[in-house]
Amino acid sequence: MTMDPERCWRALKARDPRFDGLFYVGVTSTGIYCRPTCPARTPAIERCAFWRSAAEAESHGFRACLRCRPERAPGQAPCDARTRLVRRALTRLRPDRRGGVDGLATELGVSERHLRRVFGEELGVSPRDLLASRRVALAAWLLAETALDVEEVARASGFASARTFREAFRARTGRAPSEARRRPTCEEDALVLRLDTRPPFDAAPALAFLGARAFAGVERIDVHGWARTVRLGDRVGVVRATADERGVELRVDRELVPAAAQIVDRVRRVFDLDARTDRVDEHLGADPLLAASVTAHPGLRLPAAYDPFELAVRAVLGQQISVAAATTLAGRLVAALGTPLDRDQPSILFPSPATLAGAMDTLRGIGLTGRRAESLANLARAVDEERVDLDDGADPEEVHRQLVALPGIGPWTASTIVMRGLGWPDAFPAGDLVLQRRLGVSDPRAALARAEAWRPWRAYAALHLWLG
Repeated sequence: MTMDPERCWRALKARDPRFDGLFYVGVTSTGIYCRPTCPARTPAIERCAFWRSAAEAESHGFRACLRCRPERAPGQAPCDARTRLVRRALTRLRPDRRGGVDGLATELGVSERHLRRVFGEELGVSPRDLLASRRVALAAWLLAETALDVEEVARASGFASARTFREAFRARTGRAPSEARRRPTCEEDALVLRLDTRPPFDAAPALAFLGARAFAGVERIDVHGWARTVRLGDRVGVVRATADERGVELRVDRELVPAAAQIVDRVRRVFDLDARTDRVDEHLGADPLLAASVTAHPGLRLPAAYDPFELAVRAVLGQQISVAAATTLAGRLVAALGTPLDRDQPSILFPSPATLAGAMDTLRGIGLTGRRAESLANLARAVDEERVDLDDGADPEEVHRQLVALPGIGPWTASTIVMRGLGWPDAFPAGDLVLQRRLGVSDPRAALARAEAWRPWRAYAALHLWLG
């Protein structure tokens, strides 16, 4: 958003939660920066400086408020970035990124100088400063809300050692890590974190959508929440989330703590916690075809998959059959090829790409046609050989191009994978027959033409049409 001081100050004075995470206010007389929802007394506008990000406030010498906890503020969705380059970079600058920002420009195909310049123009900070801010923010969060020791916090936050963590933490916050401790909410075998979002937030439609498409054994989804098994290298465990009107409470098995940054990002994507739903609703609600659904479902979220590869498998299974039939096939696939765990439900690890790539006979045995089994094996092989990039931070347009180049993967399947596997808000599966029927058209080209007015939020429009 534009940093108009008068507008920002009015939002701050009103403590408007719709602006939470969209800007931060630095109080010049104290050197502290806050979220716009901070319950502290509102300072006079003359004592306020407004910043686009926590990292920008910190780069100007401000330190995070201990009362409103800026590290817990919802972020902004990748599509909110003005340039494609910044959008792609932001998804890669997670706290646990290996090697810091070295090589980021190369990954993105630009020079380091150009990357620093566009970051400065759009975000007011360098990639290095942003990564440092994100690491310290995650560390402050873990210190305040868990009982993890300093070494565990350092590893989970992406620091190479406890020493470098202590130095960076003191430099950014003015405190030692021990001073950031609060009453821990960490259970003996798990850590619990609170993931905030901007209102309105109603998780029920997302949970219903996800539940109808769950992989039995891998996921357990009902009106009470969401849970699934996770494998990260040699570590396995379960991640659970329960939702209320303020966001999600996340519970992570202790074995998975070193991957806390990745897990938090993925769960935020599953529930679409960083969406600017006010903008989406305003834009889509202006169309008479969608107005009634937007009014009935304010703040509708895009339910995404935790693991993009699993969603890709699900999309292939769902080609030209009903949701219920695809769910049945998904359950058979997991039962035949998944790895059982000795624990209560969910209790099966989803098969790896390498496992699926070599399982043609088993795939035929669960009821797939030879052609569908071959398509699934080819997809798994392409992911395993890194010819299709489904990692966090993958570029949606490039992934779509990679997918449609595979045999058996058409535009509908590719768009579905990008929409729900990557959580991309502008994806639109124009080949979907339900969408075509609701739009009153009979071919994908006509559906795409009708949906053009809904950019960059065509995925949300598709959800409203499916609900209608």
